[in-house]
Amino acid sequence: MTTQTADPTTPAHGTDLSGRTSTAVSSTRVEASPSPGARRAGPADPVRVLMHRHRELCERAVDPLEIAAGLEAHGVTDRTAARFRHRDVFSLAEELFARVPRADEDDVPAHAPANPAHDGALPTAWAAYAMLPGALCALTVLGAEQAADGLRIAVIALGALATAAALLLCLRHGPLRADGYAPWTRTGWLLLYAVLGDGVVTRLLGEGPLWAPAPAVLVGLAAALAPAAWCARLLTVQAHRRLSVSRGTEDFGAAVRPLLFGVFGLYAVALTVLLYAAARLGFGGSFALSALAVGALLFLARLLAVHGLPDAGSTGLTFACAAEVTVLGCLLASRLPGCDALAEPVRAVVREWGAGAVPALACGAAALGLLGHAAVALSRASAHAERRD
Repeated sequence: MTTQTADPTTPAHGTDLSGRTSTAVSSTRVEASPSPGARRAGPADPVRVLMHRHRELCERAVDPLEIAAGLEAHGVTDRTAARFRHRDVFSLAEELFARVPRADEDDVPAHAPANPAHDGALPTAWAAYAMLPGALCALTVLGAEQAADGLRIAVIALGALATAAALLLCLRHGPLRADGYAPWTRTGWLLLYAVLGDGVVTRLLGEGPLWAPAPAVLVGLAAALAPAAWCARLLTVQAHRRLSVSRGTEDFGAAVRPLLFGVFGLYAVALTVLLYAAARLGFGGSFALSALAVGALLFLARLLAVHGLPDAGSTGLTFACAAEVTVLGCLLASRLPGCDALAEPVRAVVREWGAGAVPALACGAAALGLLGHAAVALSRASAHAERRD
């Protein structure tokens, strides 16, 4: 059996004949790159590994903030950044932005604004068509009340189509745009229940007429799209401003959470005023807290979808719809022989707080859950990464 032996004159794995580590190669590298910035380009450079791992993110980024958001989305925290010799994620993102050339670096001016959301200019296009759904819905309700019996159905049908078209225009462009998010069935059910649900519940309980529509609720919710778009825009602009001055993820989160609650409060106040005005102006129906809960739930679900978190909003809508369907199912099943007890919980709630308590509790609970989730999810920089149109 033959045994191979290494050449005794050649050091193996960087060691000399005495077993000590050879410094010939390393000293050559140090002499070739004596500056601290250049030493980072060697094998011991920890940032180089991150550069290769997130090269695509760094190449398409328009500013360091976008890289910071992307790193945070991949689980890089301030503690992780410390292992890469940086005090926080933002500092690490600045080095990555400086070291990785952009894919379109020659086509973009050096100091071009990253996104219109960074400036304070208020575009007028989306602000104008955000008011269309409310105006068309109000005209439809007024036209249906004034039209004769033969024309009423035609007026309602044409008005509904026009309002739906304006709604799609508002949701597919501007601050409320959320690509790939289209919970139309659940949204339609919640709106239909808000208009007709109370009358159906009272009739199934044997305490009122079958149809008791509340078109004022629909008018108020449709008109609320304008303040919803404005509040979504306000959150985007202010969050980017705080992102540009924050020096850590915790600092950014502490600044954004009060902003989120403030924006939601502004929308809730605007929605309350619109619902009350629609009821007072004679559109049919009265002001109801249930409509406020529906509007808050739809706004929070859309806001989360706008910032790339559609699953949570879809879950909230599904919960509210399931609760309302369950209530109606229990009332229908209670009409079967021996099943009267199924209606007792609903009957007790309606007698105590009214038929509007059903959507108020269902949508209110879902909205509170989404608000708590948004306080955590939207306080991360990754939720405010630039959207590419």
